[in-house]
Amino acid sequence: MCMVVAAPHAEAAMSCGTVTKNIAPCIAYLKGGSGPSAACCSGVKALNSLAATPADKKTACSCLKSAASSMKGLDQKKAAGLPGSCGVSIPYSISPQTDCSKYGSI
Repeated sequence: MCMVVAAPHAEAAMSCGTVTKNIAPCIAYLKGGSGPSAACCSGVKALNSLAATPADKKTACSCLKSAASSMKGLDQKKAAGLPGSCGVSIPYSISPQTDCSKYGSI
């Protein structure tokens, strides 16, 4: 019985608020600044660690895609390369064109 109660809570770990909070220090870089800051890369690494389940990974992907679509002045090449610039490997590019439905079973 306890497992049934705990399971839905575990799936709700990732939210767009969590993604935004962790990526916020990257905005200056993503809009043309030079090099991602230490705070930016710290947020990227934290976000990668938090996206532990397939559902979390899909949510993070969807939130990043939405942010990439709505951010005015976004340098799409910098956005796509951000994880790699911070030493993190994710299986998709941060882009408005990313199909996040592919990443729910990671």
